[in-house]
Amino acid sequence: MSFLDTLTLTFCRLGIAGLSKWAPGTCGTFLALLVAPWLFQPLSLKMRLVLLVLVFFAGAVAATRAERLLGCKDPGSVVIDELAGAWIAILPFAGGSWTLLLLAFVIFRIFDIAKPWPIHASENWLPDGYGIMIDDVIGGIMSMLVLLLMRAAGLVNVPFAAW
Repeated sequence: MSFLDTLTLTFCRLGIAGLSKWAPGTCGTFLALLVAPWLFQPLSLKMRLVLLVLVFFAGAVAATRAERLLGCKDPGSVVIDELAGAWIAILPFAGGSWTLLLLAFVIFRIFDIAKPWPIHASENWLPDGYGIMIDDVIGGIMSMLVLLLMRAAGLVNVPFAAW
């Protein structure tokens, strides 16, 4: 395996999170939200959107390569899609709330595991690594909507991120 292939797998796996023998998707989501206060939430909303677009396309290309390297469709160790989905869930919110991050974790994992419509159906909308990424993008959007409803109902007191 080349150095570039090793880097690709490391990126897709978020380091060691995807190598967990116990629920790599859960570990990937946990890591994504653990680092969000330093790598994602300090950014303006515009920069968050730019970063998410970059993660989506880089993740899709890398996940496509990982499928070929690992010889299976949607390998469990590929968790870059969980990072995209988890960060989408917290996209509109300002940082500083561990309560928000915990709620986002639980809500996103429920959507990611249960895969209600249209999440499960979306896996087949796009080819290769794009299909791997899109279901978590939709799960992240659905999680964000739940968090926004909770905020509107006064159950979550988190300000919106600045443009």
